[in-house]
Amino acid sequence: MKEFDTIDDILDFAINAEQNAMDFYFELANGSRNDEMKQVFTQFAKEEMGHKANLLRIKTNGTFTVKNETVIDLKMSDYLVDIEPTPNMSYEQALVIAMKREKNAFKLYTHLSAKAPNAELKKIFQSLAVEESKHKLRFELEYDEFILKEN
Repeated sequence: MKEFDTIDDILDFAINAEQNAMDFYFELANGSRNDEMKQVFTQFAKEEMGHKANLLRIKTNGTFTVKNETVIDLKMSDYLVDIEPTPNMSYEQALVIAMKREKNAFKLYTHLSAKAPNAELKKIFQSLAVEESKHKLRFELEYDEFILKEN
């Protein structure tokens, strides 16, 4: 993992990660044949956009409000095979990719929290980790509802 010298380095890294996630979900939305999934992926892209905006605000103003929450982890993505995104992937494949990406984002923010140089930044990354775990849970519930129950 990249080493960071300043808080700005950490924030820039996280801002870039949120931009990449936002781009990914907009790409999935644009490629969705199902209008409902298009809306779901667009909503996730907008949430990532909100995360990026929060990080930019923190970088500019130095302030952030942290909610103390815990999120259930169904660990579904732990048992699914990694899939590469393709233009014609199925809904199931898109959900698997999304779950794994959110799990990795959670792990990233948890790791950044552990490396944070102060308590305020630690809380910021913990809060972002919680947001990513919420996304993962939503994808796991969607997978359970529409993939596992159909099989």
